[in-house]
Amino acid sequence: MDSDKEIRQFKKRLTELAEKSSRQNIYTFTGFLGMAQQDVFYRMERELSFAHPALFGGSEDAERVVARFGDPQEMGYEVEFPIVLLKIEPLLQKYADALGHRDFLGALMNLGIDRSLLGDIFIRDNCGYLFCLDSIAGFISEELKKVRHTDVSCSLAQAGEILEKQEKTRKSLTVSSERADVVIASLYRLSRAESLALFRGQKVFINGRLSENNSCFLKRGDAVSVRGKGKFFYDGADRETKKGRLSVGVFVYQM
Repeated sequence: MDSDKEIRQFKKRLTELAEKSSRQNIYTFTGFLGMAQQDVFYRMERELSFAHPALFGGSEDAERVVARFGDPQEMGYEVEFPIVLLKIEPLLQKYADALGHRDFLGALMNLGIDRSLLGDIFIRDNCGYLFCLDSIAGFISEELKKVRHTDVSCSLAQAGEILEKQEKTRKSLTVSSERADVVIASLYRLSRAESLALFRGQKVFINGRLSENNSCFLKRGDAVSVRGKGKFFYDGADRETKKGRLSVGVFVYQM
């Protein structure tokens, strides 16, 4: 979403899906939305509210999410989000490459799959767990045979499987304040100038919304995504040190 034209087209698409849901009394869905698209969605949320939009990405803390339009109470029934979880597993772990997020994503992109069909990818025990739209799951299972130099197989998995394996680490940081730029600089070991550049470069999203205000204060439970760095959940201040600084906590999830 680098141009005004792309933004206008995306806004039009959201409006069309919302109006279709309301007019035909059916559920409609987007593909997976990246952070920039989610920011546009949140800016339009009030004007889309007549269609009762909801977001979900396969797990509670998913970064890439699908928007659904339609109200279960008004319709009298509910349709689940069309998201499934695929486990991409080396055929022989003993001889497999050490595989990372980029390896799995690159292999999927090489199949010519549109990014909007793919959600988050988690890596556990050298396996990739991919949230994707159910419409593409069969194709991936049939066509994805290799990641880097490693032969792989794909199978459906339950979301609980990845949630049980999801590793999160609580880190304690000592900061001068709960300002977003201060916490980001401390967590990623950046200078204040480097942290500020992330905001000016539109690379910081707080609770799905683009944040260009580096001096905003984080609140407990805020989800912060920093392009090129990662994602964390702010857990609030624990105590004040003898020197008047704050000891704060963040949860960092291993993707």
